[in-house]
Amino acid sequence: MQIIENSIVGTRSAVLRLRRRGSELEFVVFPMLHVAMPEFYQEVTRRLRECDLLVVEGVIGDSVAGSALTLSYQVISLNQDSGLVEDDIPYGDLGVPVITPDMTGEEFDKGAGELPLKTRLMMWGVAPVAAALNFFNGRERLLSHDIEVNDLPTAAEELEPDEVAAFRNLLIGQRDEKVLTALAEVDAERSGEPIQVAVVYGAAHVPGIVTGLSKLGYRVTTADWIIAVEA
Repeated sequence: MQIIENSIVGTRSAVLRLRRRGSELEFVVFPMLHVAMPEFYQEVTRRLRECDLLVVEGVIGDSVAGSALTLSYQVISLNQDSGLVEDDIPYGDLGVPVITPDMTGEEFDKGAGELPLKTRLMMWGVAPVAAALNFFNGRERLLSHDIEVNDLPTAAEELEPDEVAAFRNLLIGQRDEKVLTALAEVDAERSGEPIQVAVVYGAAHVPGIVTGLSKLGYRVTTADWIIAVEA
């Protein structure tokens, strides 16, 4: 199942709706790019206002490691020629309750500090290089097949070295566990209510989120596309 797709029209994100038999609740998963066209965030904002609960990604509080990593993609929006902006959705001002079941900044920095030395050296070495490349070529990268995400691991992910796998576990795996715990609680407490629960997370998290929801019996029933970056 394609989650982020690159084609002749550009790069687009699949909004996934998941239901299960016996539940009135519907999960609506928004795979996000952290930098995209303003129109992408405007359309996501419009749809979020129609939901009843927002479950939103975001490390809580300051994080030295997190700030270094986010800068590597924030610089794309600093290049005005790109026509792209950073995610500016005012989640707390949409008139919809918000929960953020993510790591705290302290937890993220602690996890980063516990990574193997080789992984830490890789992380701190790659971040400034990625930032420089993204400033000049970020839009082109977002319009390449490299940005695509589907619900199955890629060959590169299956063969990635241990230091990369450890970093991915911190950045993705451990945080997926937190959001899935929160979603299971929402399902347990509110599955009898006819509500829409938006799950707004970076696209890299969505395969894990969909897999976790499938273990609760939820299946993708429909999907539609929002263009994130026009070709």
